[in-house]
Amino acid sequence: MFGRRSDAARPEKLFMSEHHGFMKALKCRECGREYPLTATHVCEFDFGPLEVAYDYDRIKKSLTRAAIESRPKTMWRYRELLPIAGEPTVGRQVGFTPLIKADRLAKALGIRELYVKNDAVNYPTLSFKDRVVSVALSRSKELGFDTVACASTGNLANSVAANAASAGLKSYVFIPSDLEQGKILNSLIYGANVIGIKGHYDEVNRLCAEIAGKFGWAFVNVNMRPYYAEGSKSMAYEIAEQLGWRLPQHTIVPMASGSLLTKIHKGYQELTKLGLVANSETHIHGAQATGCSPISVAQKAGLDFFKPVKPDTIAKSLAIGTPADGFYALKVMRDTNGAADDVTDDEIRDAIKLLAETEGIFAETAGGVTVGVAKKLIACGKIPKDSSAVICVTGNGLKTLDAVNGYCGKPREIKPSLREFEALLAQEEKVNA
Repeated sequence: MFGRRSDAARPEKLFMSEHHGFMKALKCRECGREYPLTATHVCEFDFGPLEVAYDYDRIKKSLTRAAIESRPKTMWRYRELLPIAGEPTVGRQVGFTPLIKADRLAKALGIRELYVKNDAVNYPTLSFKDRVVSVALSRSKELGFDTVACASTGNLANSVAANAASAGLKSYVFIPSDLEQGKILNSLIYGANVIGIKGHYDEVNRLCAEIAGKFGWAFVNVNMRPYYAEGSKSMAYEIAEQLGWRLPQHTIVPMASGSLLTKIHKGYQELTKLGLVANSETHIHGAQATGCSPISVAQKAGLDFFKPVKPDTIAKSLAIGTPADGFYALKVMRDTNGAADDVTDDEIRDAIKLLAETEGIFAETAGGVTVGVAKKLIACGKIPKDSSAVICVTGNGLKTLDAVNGYCGKPREIKPSLREFEALLAQEEKVNA
């Protein structure tokens, strides 16, 4: 009646679910207890989060540099390290976004070498969320679901709506009702059931946990979260491969729930464990908006716990006041000698403009956060000026036009007259003299 699972009892569905590819189990991050590879996300003993455990000995036999480089340039070239049993069925074209050597931005920020991992052009919805969603929906189909859903600050809603449409799945996306209009429209266009909630993201997320329990849908960031979160690792794999199979000295990552930061770290660790990259020192840094900076505030204070906050920032895609992976993000930064910082709304706008003017990349507000924090960490020496760093840009500026509207000036208008254009140029030369 409610689209719980399609034909879940058919023999071929059961057969599929019994073959788990390179996955071994779901494992509690706190106590280590193992669970079957089903749609579940919390340990029943200590309520710790579950994550996928892999058979790395088997993976090492098949996942070589040569094998990876022979495959199509998508995130699925690292399929053995992603949590699906068979071949991907959703989002086969996702990933392998450009790693841009950003010399002009490096000069502006005062660092020797800088790269931008540009998921602002990820397929199909122009954000890194296409990575996690393609994994979550591929796994959802393997488990027999025909209805998928999410709680979202915008980009995830867009990706679930688009990828569900392409896969013929019914979708529900739950969002704070005050999201940017561009992101709301970018979910409606795909025919998704878009539900606006009069409250902030943490309230949306709590409601979705209740709905997931009652209706049995595949909520990508609730009961499917162990699989969904693993998709973020593909960004780490690509960065290392695109750097010539080496780990970056510094990686600056935007933090909402904190999951992306922890999974980039896990991705680097897996490549090292498998011998695909040399074991080298790498530092992972976190970036937040000042108006929603529970992880950043805790890290700067030297704490291993954070205090929840009520978000108030233009960076709505990062506006999670109670970050689910905040504790683990703090641990990663501590373990890698990383740092965190945060930037104000005006600093976010300035950083968006700086990235656009130096590298021709128009990032959404989260990208402004990452660039702005990188600037601060370089200026204070936490990222040394003679080092190399990668900045993660996770979404496209076309989605958050309101944030910079009126901040970039206005076009100058003239009549279709050469004389008027020459007068305009003369006036500019006079001003700049």
